[in-house]
Amino acid sequence: MTINVLILCTHNSARSVLAEGMLNHWARVLGKDVRAFSAGSAPSGRINPLALETLQGAGVNTEGYRSKSWDEFTADGAPEMHIVITVCDSAAAEQCPYWPGSPVKVHWGYPDPSNAPEAEKANAFELTRQAIGYRMLQLLALPLKELSAIDLQGALTRVSKS
Repeated sequence: MTINVLILCTHNSARSVLAEGMLNHWARVLGKDVRAFSAGSAPSGRINPLALETLQGAGVNTEGYRSKSWDEFTADGAPEMHIVITVCDSAAAEQCPYWPGSPVKVHWGYPDPSNAPEAEKANAFELTRQAIGYRMLQLLALPLKELSAIDLQGALTRVSKS
């Protein structure tokens, strides 16, 4: 059974896309049966080009990436989510829709690299990618299929503090 992870941010243009890319990349490299998706509560309709460039620079395939609404993941036929991670404070504060299957929810906040001064923006995206990638490796190190929802919640909360 594939563990599906939905990563949310308000606009689904930078942090959530970086997280989706890094989790799918590391899961593939490590042979883990985990699949990441990303979405936004108010998607911008475009992915920040620096998010795509940063992922591609790290060897991540970004083919097919697009900015999308979290509504896609509540519709009939959507994959059942096991974990929902918010990566921006505004999305964490919003009332999330009902997720079928009652996934474990956790907030792993990151500053928006899009807000960095122009001269520092590329570096901000790379540092955010690295930080997110490290947490995704920690997630993949967990025995995801063996943990109860309560134990998974605790483990993911501990990861958020690392």
